[in-house]
Amino acid sequence: MAIYREKDVFERRSAANDAKKALLEKYKARPAADDPAVLARQAERKAILEARAIREAEKEKLRQERLAREAIEKAEREAKAEAERLAAEEAAQAEAKAREAEEADRISRVLSDEAERKAKRDARYAARKARGKRMPPSANFG
Repeated sequence: MAIYREKDVFERRSAANDAKKALLEKYKARPAADDPAVLARQAERKAILEARAIREAEKEKLRQERLAREAIEKAEREAKAEAERLAAEEAAQAEAKAREAEEADRISRVLSDEAERKAKRDARYAARKARGKRMPPSANFG
């Protein structure tokens, strides 16, 4: 097994210089801005960007249409719910009026029955009064 050997300052400096030279060579080997390959890549990137912009505009248009459609549907749902609520409210009011009328009818029947019973009771009382006072049986012997 090899023993790990630390690099000294000179080896590290030469490695850094070699790396800098490699970067410089790579930069110099790069094609010029007017090179046909560079121009072709730029045109391709531009076409990609334009296509992306078109797709994004289409997506935005579709999103706006969807939002508008959802807003219309929401308004229709709210209108339908409001109509149902009003119908239910009217039905509840009609039911309450019917209950009130039924209660009033029941009360009037109770009152008329009570008046009829009172009239019968008064008639019985008047009939007793009309017969006159009877003498108690013990009063005849005295």
